[in-house]
Amino acid sequence: MIETIVFDVGETITRDDRYWQSWADWLDVPRHTLSALVGAVVARGQDNAEALRLVRPGVDVAAEYRAREAAGQGEYLDESDLYDDVRPALSALRELGVRVIVAGNQTSRAGELLRALDLPADLVVTSGEWGVAKPQPEFFERVLEVAQAAPDRTVYVGDHPANDIFPAKRAGLRVAHVRRGPWGHLWADDAKVVAEADWRIDGLGRLTSIVAD
Repeated sequence: MIETIVFDVGETITRDDRYWQSWADWLDVPRHTLSALVGAVVARGQDNAEALRLVRPGVDVAAEYRAREAAGQGEYLDESDLYDDVRPALSALRELGVRVIVAGNQTSRAGELLRALDLPADLVVTSGEWGVAKPQPEFFERVLEVAQAAPDRTVYVGDHPANDIFPAKRAGLRVAHVRRGPWGHLWADDAKVVAEADWRIDGLGRLTSIVAD
């Protein structure tokens, strides 16, 4: 019986389009160029931030983030950043009695913006607020603390094998790999993902039938 479902953020509930477009504009490079470089680092299995370092070698990403915030060009989220199936799926899960949590590798500011969207979730929290990030085991220890359910009754939903699927599985959670975003599409049929994921889904609406089963 599934009691709690925990969702990753980027490319699981939110689109990353605006995020990368804003970075391209800030670094004064064509949006297509940065988008292509993000795809390249994904294919290499590197962290997305490496795309920024390819555009501007030696860049201090944290310092640039602060500079963007100071210039009024910092993080921003609104309803258009959500995938269309997010609200219906989360609402349906809560109606089934499932505890719904959103917990991903985002900044504290992103946590504030997500909560301002008033998602149908019992808790929205980020790695920046916890002070620990995926794929560290401590992140998933925190996930289990807030899940209020046993690991085998908790599902973590994400697109990123190294950050979501594999470490969540090592922590004893059940996992659902969603085929969306660069990571989700590129690694959907990878043998290790197929072996580790309890479910592979094309959208969040599939989760209600998983719970019902």
